[in-house]
Amino acid sequence: MTRVRVAAGLVLAGLIVAVDASGRAVDGVPRPVPPVRRAVSRHAPPRIHTSLGKLSAPAMNDVVARFCVDCHNPVTLKGNLSLEDFNVDSAFTAARLPTAEKMIRKLRAQIMPPPGAVKPLGDTLTMLAASMESLIDKASRPTPGARTFPRLNRPEYERAVRDLIGVEVNASDYLPLDTKSANFDNIADAQALSATLLESYLNAAAAVSRMAMGDKSATNLVTTYSTSPFSSQHQWDHLEGTPYGTRGGVVAEHPFPADGMYTIRVNVEGGVGTKLEDIDVSIDGNRVALLKYERNVDRSINSADNILGADYIRTEPIRIKAGQQHVSAAFIRRAEGPYEDLIKPHLWSQAGHGSASSGTTNPPHVLDVAIIGPEKAGGAPDTPSRRIILSCQPRIKAQEAPCAEQIITRLATRAYRRPLTAHDNAGLMGFYTRTAATDGFDEGIRMALQAILASPYFVFRFESPAPAVAPGTMYSISDMDLASRLSFFLWGSIPDDELLAVAKAGRLSNQAVLNKQVKRMLADPRSDALSTRFAAQWLRLQDIEKVRPDAFWFPNYDQQLGDAMQKETELFFGDIVANDRSVLDLFTANYTFVNERLARHYGIPNVSGSAFRRVNYPDSTRRGLLGQGSVLVQTSLANRTSPVLRGKWVMQVLIGMAPPPPPPDVPGLDETSDAKDGKPLTTRQRMEQHRKNPTCNACHQYMDPIGLALDNFDVTGRWRYRENGTELDTRGRMYDGTPLTNPNELSKALLSRPIPLMRTFTENLMAYALGRRIEDYDQPTVRAIAREADAKGDRMSAFITGIINSPAFRSKRADDVVATMDDRSTSK
Repeated sequence: MTRVRVAAGLVLAGLIVAVDASGRAVDGVPRPVPPVRRAVSRHAPPRIHTSLGKLSAPAMNDVVARFCVDCHNPVTLKGNLSLEDFNVDSAFTAARLPTAEKMIRKLRAQIMPPPGAVKPLGDTLTMLAASMESLIDKASRPTPGARTFPRLNRPEYERAVRDLIGVEVNASDYLPLDTKSANFDNIADAQALSATLLESYLNAAAAVSRMAMGDKSATNLVTTYSTSPFSSQHQWDHLEGTPYGTRGGVVAEHPFPADGMYTIRVNVEGGVGTKLEDIDVSIDGNRVALLKYERNVDRSINSADNILGADYIRTEPIRIKAGQQHVSAAFIRRAEGPYEDLIKPHLWSQAGHGSASSGTTNPPHVLDVAIIGPEKAGGAPDTPSRRIILSCQPRIKAQEAPCAEQIITRLATRAYRRPLTAHDNAGLMGFYTRTAATDGFDEGIRMALQAILASPYFVFRFESPAPAVAPGTMYSISDMDLASRLSFFLWGSIPDDELLAVAKAGRLSNQAVLNKQVKRMLADPRSDALSTRFAAQWLRLQDIEKVRPDAFWFPNYDQQLGDAMQKETELFFGDIVANDRSVLDLFTANYTFVNERLARHYGIPNVSGSAFRRVNYPDSTRRGLLGQGSVLVQTSLANRTSPVLRGKWVMQVLIGMAPPPPPPDVPGLDETSDAKDGKPLTTRQRMEQHRKNPTCNACHQYMDPIGLALDNFDVTGRWRYRENGTELDTRGRMYDGTPLTNPNELSKALLSRPIPLMRTFTENLMAYALGRRIEDYDQPTVRAIAREADAKGDRMSAFITGIINSPAFRSKRADDVVATMDDRSTSK
């Protein structure tokens, strides 16, 4: 006898469907019951990753026909989508899959049906989404997707060079800006390739090789390091990297090309207050000069040093050894604590620059520092990078070639992320031999290093060609390629010696060995790439640079505060990774990471010094990401908050539902009146005017209530109660009817539907790991990873290992686009 069960809450506006254990209707025919009252659905039960029951195909089609087609038909075509002919039996086909996945995403987020529309009672919509997911997931087959070969972007190039030869470089000095796609700068098919780009990598290779090996023939050059015009240099502002007891200044990592004499020139801008100032110039924390600065005294050595009335001060020539060294120039701080400044008591020392009084104690500022040299260069330099490169030192001529081959083989194996072929070795030794014959051993090694860094095997992440299998066959990638994928995912850099050794032995594909290596790599400091690379891009932290709060309204916001906000979020995410916490802590954490400046901005007591430390929030106004300045500033305008931008950010970044762009003929919010009867209007009041246009309200009804719940935070992320002298009104209702008033209620509303949050996080982490966009055919894998992570408490490691163990990460298809070279055939 067939077991029959009635799915809980399955009341379909006059239909009730009996389904068997497999989810099929017993007789395939909906059974009519008396009509029932339609009502707006209530919250889905929290943390649902499996449905309470599944709908039969006829039942799913009926729900779609009754509650979706009224808007999504060929006539109205809302959302540019028609569901009139949609049939769930074909939801998994290539033609229907994009529509089905779009429906699932909106149903899981409870965005559809829209506010005010008739909805079925109970959990019917949740069951519809779960049933469609089950149908699609059962029909899906593991697929690795297709990806062209990626190249090293700016951050990856910097990290690879650092890990290979111990040199810190600024890739932006050589390489053009990286193109972003799907939020990230490592998406392979978005990475343009041109003759200009290739030339940039060649120039970078030449410059980096000289930094690493030194350049005894270096000419006298001027290298200038400038401060941001948005930074502050108050009497109490200590700049990280300068000696304690100093304020303001400039810090730079400068590669001195050779042992020799160098002059350091400091450019100072006026200021008021104390007429005499001392400037400390230090190399690697050791003072090499103490300069005296007196305002408005012309001390120029020549006319070129007196540009636009600037004050330049030079050191005497200083003997400095070759290598990358930490250079700082900063004012000696004459007193502790803030100065009493009745004219301009602001934390940003240049808040009134150019438009108001400088204040009675506004001090001089270091605008830039120039390093001039070398003069009298000579001698064999001894630097950390040379010690890394020169693993052997030949004492006689006969030892030079074997030693060079040892050095080149070791460096190129790590740089190419695979064993060298005979062709590789011959080519690199050719560069060494030709150069060493005329310029000596050191220059021969430098030329070989330049060839390694300019090689396509270093710049591009080629993978082994497919084995001899039929086209369309899925196969596991080689252990060497797996090692490269792992290291660029977790470290944003090349594999280390241990990972390469395990891969070369063919043991990395063993599950136990792989798990051990992943655990080791996550414990390594280099895993900070998941914070500074993945999280920073996913959360759009770079956008904080696009918002410069108006100094007239927010004179206490400066570059240092913005940098501290970004570092706060990176440390916060890094703590979740390092301690394998739940990803849901991103929304609920009652702690954060601050230094004194940021703590003072947030109103957190008992924090002093420039070092960041973990602190608990003193009250409930801030929780998780939604209370952090990096999110709040980037979603503001220069002179006011923007609930629209904040609501859009939450929907797009956290929920994964980007609202459509506004129609071109709709006026912006700033075109609405900003006052009524002579009284300034709040942002909310202006938004209410804007939403009177039905075209605007169609999207703003989703974004605005979310953003208004965060409107107690001002442009700079400080808590406030009033705007334009009027008490803030942050009340609203989320699109599902949930009342919202403050950030806590918003977080609870988001967490009442955790599935979209966790799947969106998984999608972004997976896109970053794979270096390609996540497609509709990837969604079964995304759902499987999220389900498995849910069973493990949503711990960060569960998401990371789930992606690493997925077919998309560990396999390829024989007919996918792959990068091969003739001489790679023996390198597997």
